[in-house]
This record gives sequence, structure tokens and C-alpha cells, in this order.
Amino acid sequence: MDIIFGNSISVEDFNFLRKSVGWGEIELKLASKTIKNALFIVTAIFEGKTIGLTRVSGDGGYTLFITDVIVLPDCQNKGIGKQLMTKAMDYIKEAFLEKGQGISVNLMSAKGRECFYEKFGFNVRPNENRGAGMDQWISKE
Repeated sequence: MDIIFGNSISVEDFNFLRKSVGWGEIELKLASKTIKNALFIVTAIFEGKTIGLTRVSGDGGYTLFITDVIVLPDCQNKGIGKQLMTKAMDYIKEAFLEKGQGISVNLMSAKGRECFYEKFGFNVRPNENRGAGMDQWISKE
């Protein structure tokens, strides 16, 4: 596959990718804000179609999050996710790491995909030093 990598995505493509992996769509205004406020976006494009995405978000200082690591199901297991993660990690190291300092890079793995992220140096939680990762989905009726 001859993949081109970019740094932007439309709301429609963002929601299409989310829906393709069973995550569901996000309301357009919220999706637009999510994309706009990302610190970094890397997309994988094949034959003019966005087939993958990874975002980096966070406070721009000490704490960063890798989110939305998505590759269309038909394009998975071809190294695209690895390339997206490598580009995200390279960005983090170049933009935020300073000599003698450390930063916290976090992510929430989909169940059963932890070994993919371990290849990038992430630790499965819980472990002897850290408790389980936690999250909460909040909505307003």
C-alpha cells in the first residue's frame, strides 16, 4: 500500500473512522472541537481516502494522551497503526521532551490490544507500581 500521511481530518472522516471500528459517531460540533483542540493529528490516506488516524491531546506540558488510534478494519494488520503510532511518538519526543526532564504519555487501549502498545514502551496496568487505568463517560440529558 502506498500510504500518504497528513495532519488534518474532516469531521466526516473522523466520524466515519470511529463508526468503522464500532465506536460510534460524535455530534458534529463536539467532533469539530475535538479535532481543532488536538495538539497533533496524523492521518493515513490511501488513494485519496482517509484510512487511519491518531491524535495527541493533553496540557501541552507534562501530561499527554494518545487517543483515537484507528485504522479501517479492511486496512488493519498492514503496519499502518504502527506507522501512525511511530509518528505520534516522534512528535511527542521532538515537541515536548527536554534534556533532564520527563513527561507522562498516557493512552487507553482497547481490550486485547495492549500488546500493540507495549511495543512502544507502554506498560499494562495494573502492575506493581500503578493501579488500573480508569475512565468515566459523562452526559447531560
